[in-house]
Amino acid sequence: MKLFTSHRAPNPRRVRWVMAEKGVEGVEIVEIDLLSGQHRTPGYREKVGVPHVPALELDDGTTISESVAICRYLEALFPEPNLFGRDAREQAVIEMWTRRCEIYLANPMMLNVRFSHPALAALEAPQPHVAEWSRVGAEKFMKTLDRRLADHEWIAEDRFTIADVVGCVGLDFARLIKYRPPAEFANLARWMEACRARPAAQAGV
Repeated sequence: MKLFTSHRAPNPRRVRWVMAEKGVEGVEIVEIDLLSGQHRTPGYREKVGVPHVPALELDDGTTISESVAICRYLEALFPEPNLFGRDAREQAVIEMWTRRCEIYLANPMMLNVRFSHPALAALEAPQPHVAEWSRVGAEKFMKTLDRRLADHEWIAEDRFTIADVVGCVGLDFARLIKYRPPAEFANLARWMEACRARPAAQAGV
């Protein structure tokens, strides 16, 4: 298999993190230079279908994009440690929290960085109002997460799952603009430190 990735982007880190948690080896890593527009070249778009990273090319030529879809595929190949749920109830709860973390936390924080970091102006023009609106929305969900984490060690289940990967990577990406969540969210801070302390957390950074 071949993984097209970029250390500049957060979503590929999700895949590298899951690979590290599962001890997946033997995957060829291809670094894509986003600032030079390598992801927009005709050859890349023809292979992947969209100008996005990450993308996983299988041995039969099939290419899977979208980070959570890639992680779900890896889960099927390497089922332990389980990150997506062992039964119908777990799968549904983990999916629910993963989608919440992606829609209400990770995506807004990525937009906040993307439209405010000077170096990323090469990709898109700065939009301070979009960045600010996104930050405010993300902090509303941080309050929800902080309540959830008051009596849960991890977001979705009693163990680390893909929901934690998605949430942590999205929030961690904002360190590029020196963002720190409001100090009042002590439970969120505890959870972030626990995520960052995992050996696999450095994969893809």
